[in-house]
Amino acid sequence: MRVSFSAALALAGVCIAGTAQAHGPTRQKVTETITIQAPADVVWKRIKEFSDLGWHPAVESTTATDGNKVGSVRNIKLKGGGEIVESLETYSDADRKYGYRMKDPGPVPVNNYSSTIAVSPAGAGASTVEWRGAFYRAYLNNDPPADQNDEAAIKAVTGIYQGGLAALKKALEAK
Repeated sequence: MRVSFSAALALAGVCIAGTAQAHGPTRQKVTETITIQAPADVVWKRIKEFSDLGWHPAVESTTATDGNKVGSVRNIKLKGGGEIVESLETYSDADRKYGYRMKDPGPVPVNNYSSTIAVSPAGAGASTVEWRGAFYRAYLNNDPPADQNDEAAIKAVTGIYQGGLAALKKALEAK
């Protein structure tokens, strides 16, 4: 059976278009950094405990099953209701850095979320905090509702990072 070149090309176009429609969400990334006028060791001391997110203004309370040990699970109760469950994936006191994954994002409209937070020196008596995350939107199929799409996920994560970093800066720079 012979197929003309134009028929084969048309068939390929239909297959590609069908694949594109079925692709689903793209992994999103958010990175926020802030410079704090405090030494890196001072900033790290404030945020290094996986079981203590008391520095974040949206957090009512935090508990963790095994402190800063990889595998520890932390439960975060949010002010105004809602809970998030996260697990510690990596931890380095020497590098002032840890990574974690959301097991249950609660009200955060994300899926398969992983994140790192790190502190590094930034000159005389200053430090930089970098909070970085990668995730998919909450709704993994095509045509997500507005509250579960890419924009909602990016907005939520950006808000979490910016709110936390601003509060941390304010607390540590207070004189």
